[in-house]
Amino acid sequence: MARNQTWAAATILALGLVVSCWMISAAIRDFSVRDRLVEVKGLAEREVNADLAIWPITYSLAATSLDQLRQHLDRADESIVAFLKLNGFSDDEFTRAPPRVTDRWLNSYENQRPAERYSAERTLTLRSPRVAATRQAMAQATELISQGVPLTPNWGSGADFLFTGLERVKPEMIALATADARRAANQFAEDSGSAVGAIRTARQGYFTITQRDPSSPHIKLVRVVTTIEYFLSD
Repeated sequence: MARNQTWAAATILALGLVVSCWMISAAIRDFSVRDRLVEVKGLAEREVNADLAIWPITYSLAATSLDQLRQHLDRADESIVAFLKLNGFSDDEFTRAPPRVTDRWLNSYENQRPAERYSAERTLTLRSPRVAATRQAMAQATELISQGVPLTPNWGSGADFLFTGLERVKPEMIALATADARRAANQFAEDSGSAVGAIRTARQGYFTITQRDPSSPHIKLVRVVTTIEYFLSD
């Protein structure tokens, strides 16, 4: 009886060792397969039109007295507001900053003082989703100069055109970047005689929005790069 129990125990132990060895061998094979990896990057780019224009209209002028300076400021403001409304913009699309007033007689000798003692600089900022209308108004802004509004030299180069619809294009661009990464992985696998398996890790890069070129600031280039690691198999 004891002998039979000993044989049974030995048989069970042997079977256990065989099963363990098979499992260890399978795990080693699986590990060696899964240890074959390829890391690729996928790129997605898209041109989009800006959907927000911010145009600061700045002018500077001078006067002999503060009262005269205020009158000049009022007339210049009226001209700019009339110009913007003529181009279809409403009151809630532009704001006025307080003027920066300078006494030009301060810290100067009497014989060097200019005839007009006070100068002021003021900015009216247009903020509108109507990008095309803003660009058209900028092209016609010389009319303000002919009306006596002394625009500062950089009046035509200080506009910003922004794209605020990133959330709308994000899903499709991520899908395009992932597909681009898959194509790169397939090419690598084909060249090495392997096959692309499942994704091991994936990292989404930052989205960047830049202007397409200096002459077209209203056209933006949205770009994203994803980094994906795939398993390879024979």
